[in-house]
Amino acid sequence: MLRGITQCATCGVEYDAETLPSVCPVCADERQYLPPDGVQRWHQPAEAGAGISVVEVEERLFALRVDGGVGIGQEAKVLVTDHGSVMVDVPAAITAAAVEEVAKLGPMRAIIPSHPHMFGLQTAWSAALGDVPVWIARADAGWLGRTPAHRHLWDGEEEVLPGVVAAQLGGHFPGSAVVHWGGADGQGVLLSGDTIAPNPDGRTTTFMYSYPNRIPLSGAVALRVADGAARFAFDRLYGNFAGAILGGARDAVLTSAARHAAWTGGEHDDRTGPAGMPG
Repeated sequence: MLRGITQCATCGVEYDAETLPSVCPVCADERQYLPPDGVQRWHQPAEAGAGISVVEVEERLFALRVDGGVGIGQEAKVLVTDHGSVMVDVPAAITAAAVEEVAKLGPMRAIIPSHPHMFGLQTAWSAALGDVPVWIARADAGWLGRTPAHRHLWDGEEEVLPGVVAAQLGGHFPGSAVVHWGGADGQGVLLSGDTIAPNPDGRTTTFMYSYPNRIPLSGAVALRVADGAARFAFDRLYGNFAGAILGGARDAVLTSAARHAAWTGGEHDDRTGPAGMPG
């Protein structure tokens, strides 16, 4: 399942081994980063030595937590429904044991990376789980370094399975997406990637063009993204790392976007001190 695949050692995104670019385009973009020494390094996935734990974070929702390996350490989620499972975001690692555990959760119906940083080893996971369709936002398809054998290009909003809807809200990337699921309790769960990122306080979110390079989205875009998410009812929100909001998440997204817009629009500049040293 790893034949023909090479990864960027920095971001973990897969590429065709025979057509490697001189530098990883994902890392060369200002939303990511090249190594400090500027040297592109490639990695063979079979040599990663990573471990993957499949952890239930709430009923019928599982996190794939990677220990070791390469890349930025994203945490994929697998939601399980009566109609099959959906993987949201993709690890930059794969092991036979993790594939076996995920397969036991039920037939995988779709793999949905929220944006190009989350492509990981998506073609390997697709093949290992039975040639699962990989949902690629049409707006972001140009970032593919390896084209999935079973690719589903999509735009806007689509129902993935009954009770599971994928929606492209943009912002971080033009095709940046979230996945809404009713949840086992019916209260609603939003798997937000980092289209909307939960903050460490567990009560607020942020909206960024680049997370590692600290480039914020404008207030107008943050409000647009939040309004797009608020079309759905959801009590809980999970990002693409370990962060989450475990109650009142829809309201938290809206109030966080308003706060973001106020700060980026200069509303609170009076809190930041004098413009310069006194003459």
